Amino acid sequence: MKANEVPQDKSSLDSINQKELCYATDENGNYITTKSSGWTPKTIALNNAIEDIKERAEEAKQRVLNNETSPIEYYMELNRMDVTILAGYVGIWPFRVKRHFNPKRFKKLSDKLLQKYADAFNISLQQLKQGDLNED
Repeated sequence: MKANEVPQDKSSLDSINQKELCYATDENGNYITTKSSGWTPKTIALNNAIEDIKERAEEAKQRVLNNETSPIEYYMELNRMDVTILAGYVGIWPFRVKRHFNPKRFKKLSDKLLQKYADAFNISLQQLKQGDLNED
């Protein structure tokens, strides 16, 4: 894409006076960096992905309230993680993270392990243990 063809559509970046760095070619065909305020198809795709994440977090929240899963699943979704990423932060195998979604198993976890989860979610141990599902 040529530098003068870089999209400058309205996006969330535009509302906070920020620009995205893009690569384009100049008039000689050399690669250069240029700034873009956004591109409508990309903005739509990102907004759809964010809405999907919010829906998954809300569904997980309802499962926690119905005692069908542990708060770990809710905070994982809220923090835009998946089981593999969370396992990496906590330092355990992914299958163990999945097992910890079970409310009965969650209640038996040690404070040491729960603290690792709390650290990954940037919340307090107490917040995780009590299942305080506020999104603040």
